[in-house]
Amino acid sequence: PPRPAPPPVALEPTAAPTAAEPQPPPPESAPKAPSEPSACPADMKLVDGTYCTEVDQKCLKSWHDKSNDKKICEEFEPKTTCIGDKVKKRYCIDTYEWPNTKGERPEVMNRFHQAQVKCAAVGKRLCTESEWTMACEGPEMMPYPYGYVRDATKCNGDHPWDGPKMEKVGARDPKELARLWRGVRSGSQPACISAYGVADLPGNADEIASNEQKPGSKRANFDSVTTGGPWYKGVRNQCRPKIYTHDEGFYYYYLSFRCCAEPDGKPTDPRTPQQIAKGWTMDRVERLAQFTIGQMREKLELKKQGKCDCPEKNILCKTMCGTLLGPNAVDGR
Repeated sequence: PPRPAPPPVALEPTAAPTAAEPQPPPPESAPKAPSEPSACPADMKLVDGTYCTEVDQKCLKSWHDKSNDKKICEEFEPKTTCIGDKVKKRYCIDTYEWPNTKGERPEVMNRFHQAQVKCAAVGKRLCTESEWTMACEGPEMMPYPYGYVRDATKCNGDHPWDGPKMEKVGARDPKELARLWRGVRSGSQPACISAYGVADLPGNADEIASNEQKPGSKRANFDSVTTGGPWYKGVRNQCRPKIYTHDEGFYYYYLSFRCCAEPDGKPTDPRTPQQIAKGWTMDRVERLAQFTIGQMREKLELKKQGKCDCPEKNILCKTMCGTLLGPNAVDGR
């Protein structure tokens, strides 16, 4: 990681004024320096630094989760070594999961292309997997945004498995989605904030990101990547681990997303790296999402007015409005 800049040093005056020396009065109206435009919108954080493509993080203490057949590291050596390539990155990332509003619940049950169109509707795009990882790890490339020792009380996790009834999940049954909900509201975890100021990255709701793996490799089969891990025990509630086996049609009761954008007022292409390489247009993405950017903007405007109402069985409308979760949902803590 880059070395921190040295602290500013106050310069000594060439000659200290004596008490008898009169001081010039301040100007009546000093001209104000023009304020610098922010690199990112107010609801986003700037990530500017170096990303490492492969790191060495030594686990000191772990246990094995039988249900997932997975090694869970409880404590890492407090040092991360970059053993891959170093890549300069500068971008903006949403502070919270969609709808990116403090105090709201992260929205779940969106398919990949639906999440992508939602980001495009607000002038953003889905984050790439490396952007998500870098925002989580911070400049020191830590395994958790808060350090090297796992703590599920900082980033909501370790809830027991509760046996989803998949027929009801598939039907978007609001009572079943409410029963399964163990998430917490965005911004309610003061210790789950990365060095870049991004909140709620690992744990809580799992998240969608776009794939950057080498074309033709086993991990490049799908554009969709899931990252961060959900609120359960025995899963990858860490910054770097990813899942590459869910296709773009995957949705789930704990799966959310957040958006990224280019900094400094630069235009943001809402397409993913894979889509750009294949020459996709956003028309194709909209067809897969089953709604357009314009239609999503209309829903967002209605939502601002508290009028994003849908017929009871209109799943697509509820997906757009983010109102699939039943009223009896109870937050995880």
